[in-house]
Amino acid sequence: MTTTEPILQVAVPAPVRRRFDYLPPRPGWSPPVRPGARVRVSFGRASVVGVVVGVATTSAVDAARLKRVREVIDAEPLLDPATLGLLRWASGYFQHPVGEVVAGTLPRLLRLGHAPRIKRSVRYAATAAGGRALVGAGALARAPVQAHLLGLMLAGGSVSEAALAAEHREWRRPLRALIAKGLAEAREEPPRAPGPAGTCDGDGADGKAGAAAGAGITGKAGGTAGRPELNTDQRRAVDALRASLGTFRPFVLEGVTGSGKTEVYLRVIEQAVAGGRQALVLIPEIGLTPQLLARFQARLPCRVEALHSGLSDGERLSAWTHARNGSADVLVGTRSAVFAPLARPGLFIVDEEHDLSFKQQDGFRYSARDLAVVRARDAGAPVVLGSATPSLEAVDNVRRGRYHHLVLPRRAGGASPPRIDVVDLRSRPFDDGLCDVLVEAVGQVKARSEQALLFINRRGYAPRLLCHACGWIADCGRCDAHLVLHHADGRLRCHHCGAEQAVVAGCPECGSRDVRRLGLGTERVAGALESRIGGLRVARMDRDATRRRGALEAVLDRVHAGDVDVVVGTQMLAKGHHFPNVTLVAILDADGGLFGLDFRATERMAQLLLQVAGRAGRGGRPGRVLLQTHHPHHPLLRTLVLDGYRKFCGDALDERRRARLPPYASLALVRAEAPQPEAPRAFLADAERRANERPHPGVTVLGPAPAPMERRAGRYRAQLLVDAESRTAMQRFLPEWIAALETLPSARKVRWSVDVDPQEMA
Repeated sequence: MTTTEPILQVAVPAPVRRRFDYLPPRPGWSPPVRPGARVRVSFGRASVVGVVVGVATTSAVDAARLKRVREVIDAEPLLDPATLGLLRWASGYFQHPVGEVVAGTLPRLLRLGHAPRIKRSVRYAATAAGGRALVGAGALARAPVQAHLLGLMLAGGSVSEAALAAEHREWRRPLRALIAKGLAEAREEPPRAPGPAGTCDGDGADGKAGAAAGAGITGKAGGTAGRPELNTDQRRAVDALRASLGTFRPFVLEGVTGSGKTEVYLRVIEQAVAGGRQALVLIPEIGLTPQLLARFQARLPCRVEALHSGLSDGERLSAWTHARNGSADVLVGTRSAVFAPLARPGLFIVDEEHDLSFKQQDGFRYSARDLAVVRARDAGAPVVLGSATPSLEAVDNVRRGRYHHLVLPRRAGGASPPRIDVVDLRSRPFDDGLCDVLVEAVGQVKARSEQALLFINRRGYAPRLLCHACGWIADCGRCDAHLVLHHADGRLRCHHCGAEQAVVAGCPECGSRDVRRLGLGTERVAGALESRIGGLRVARMDRDATRRRGALEAVLDRVHAGDVDVVVGTQMLAKGHHFPNVTLVAILDADGGLFGLDFRATERMAQLLLQVAGRAGRGGRPGRVLLQTHHPHHPLLRTLVLDGYRKFCGDALDERRRARLPPYASLALVRAEAPQPEAPRAFLADAERRANERPHPGVTVLGPAPAPMERRAGRYRAQLLVDAESRTAMQRFLPEWIAALETLPSARKVRWSVDVDPQEMA
C-alpha cells in the first residue's frame, strides 16, 4: 500500500524475523526520521524502543492499519550507516531476528531510551597536606595502601581511576579515606573534543599533545617509556602492517608465546592514530582487560577506552559514546565491542583469535572474529588476527592466499622456548594427579624461589562421588551429568545447571559409609601439593576461586608480588597472562582432549596445551613443561612435541579436507529443547522433512539426533545438522527454510535456535 507519508521500517526487540512498518508521529513530521534513529513504538500491548533500519514509500500493510510512532528519540541517527549495515548483515548471515540483533548490541541505557552521554573523567591528586603526610615519618605507616596510592599521585601529578585499579585491586576504599582526611582530592577532567586527527606520534617518540588524555599517570613519556627494541621479525611485521593502513588487508600474526605480539600492536596503533584513525582491539576475556588497558594507557598518548560486560551501565554508555563521536582513539573490548560504532575506523585487531570466547554461544550466536574481518573490509582498513596457535580456518585462509601471513618465530628479549618433557604415567606412582617427577620438579622450583603453574581443566575437588559397595553415583537430578564434589564448601554441584546439595555422609541407596571420591579437580590438586611439600604457597585460578569481584586481580597481584609458589588452575591460565618468574608448567591430564566427540576436539586440545605451555620461561630463566599422559605415543602429542603446531595444522587440515569438514564445508546446527523429550524430536523431524521437500544442491540435512548431553537443566535437547558444500550454498538454503520452520505447529512447543558456523557441537 502506497502512502503520501514515509513508512518507517523499525527493528523491534522481539524474536520475530522481520521489520515492522510505522508512520511518523504525525503528518508532515519534520525533520525526517532517518535510518539509525531510535523511536518509541507500540508493539502489542507494550511500548518498546526500536531502531529505524529503513524508510520506504510502500508497505504490505494497509495504510489505515499502520500505527504511528509514539516518540522520535533521536533527532539525528544514533547509528551511522556503516554500523547499521553491519548489524543487518550479521542478522542475515547468522539468521537471527534483526530487532534482537540491533537491541542486543546497544548499551542497556540506550535500549531504555536514554540519551548517549559521556561520563566526565576524574583524576586524583595529592593535596599539600598529602605531600606533607607522605614525607612525614610514619604518617601513613598503618595504611600502606593509602601511602602507595598517595605516592602514585605525587609522582605523576595526578592519576586516573584506571591507573589506580591497575596498581591495586581494592583501591576505592583507601582512596575515599585519603579524600576524607584531606590528603587527596578529585579533579574533574575537561572532556576532550573529538577531532579528525589523533595525538599519537607515528613513532611514539614522546607524550606531547594530549598525553594525559588517556595515560594512566600524567607526566609519563607516553611514547618512550618502556619501549623495547624490536627484533627483526617484529620490525618486519610492523612495517607490513603500517604499509597497509588505509586499505583492507587481512593478516594472520602468528607469534610464539612471548614473541611480543602486543608490542607489534602498539607500534601499529601509534601510526594509525597519528594518521587520524581509530583502532579497535578485541580480546577474549574480561580478566585480561585491566592489565592490557594499563599497558596501552601507559604507552599511547591518546584516549584509550575499555568496553566489556564488567562495566556499569553508565561506564558502558560512556565508552560506547566516546568511540562513536571519535574522542576515543583506541577501544579495547571483548566480543560485543565489535559492534561499537567508530567515527574514524582505521585498524582492527583480534588478539588470541583462536579463542572460543569470540563466538557467542547463546541468543544471537555471532562470531566477533569473523565480524571484525567484515568490518575491516567495509571500512577499507587492515585487520590483524593474532595468535600463537591460529585457528585452522585462519591457517587455511593463509594457504589459499586470502590472508597475509606474518610470523614471529622467536621470543622477544632473547628468552628461550621452554623444554617440553612427556611424562609416561603408565606403571608410575601417581597420587592425586601428581607423579614423583612432578613433585620433585615443584620442590626444585620452590628452592630456587621461582614459580610453577599446574594446569587441570576441571574445577572442584572430585568429579564423581561413588559408593564402593553398590555402585551408586551422585548424579544431577536435572542434567545427564554427575555432581562435582567441592570439598571446602561441603557441597555437591552441577557445573551445567548450577544445582547443588550437601555432601552425603553415606550412600542413599544402600547406606554404606564407603563413599569414594573419584577423579581430580583443582581443589584436590592444590590440597595434595600443600600436603606433599611443606611450606608451599599455593593459589587457585579457576571460576570458583575467582568468582568474587576483584578475586582474579587478587590472585594475579600475589603471583606478580612473589607471594605464591604454585598456581593451580583451569584454562584461565592460558588466557595471555605474563608471569616472568614462572619456569615450570605442568599439564596434569594431557589426555583430556585426545578422544573428544567433537571434530574440533584435537584442535582445541593442541591450542590449549601450547598456550598453557607458553607461560613457562617468559622471563630471563629457562622454562620447562611437563606433560603427564597415559598415551605418550598418541599422534597428536608426538606431532606437537616433535614437529610443532604448524605440522599439526597441516595434518589436521588434510583430515578435515578428506572428511569434508570446515573449513572445507559450511555447517549450521538447529537446536531444540522442551520439558518433554518427544517435542524437540518431533519439531526437528518436521524440519528435516520440510528441507527434503525440495532438493537444494550442495546441502544435506542430517538428523535429528539427541544432543550429546540430552537432558540439561530439566529440559530435553535434540539437534539437526545442516551440511553445505560452501557458505554460499548454506546462505541460499537457510532463509527460506527457516521461514518455513517458523510456520510449523510443532515449533510452538519447543525453544529452538539456529547456530551458523557452530564452534561447539554439544
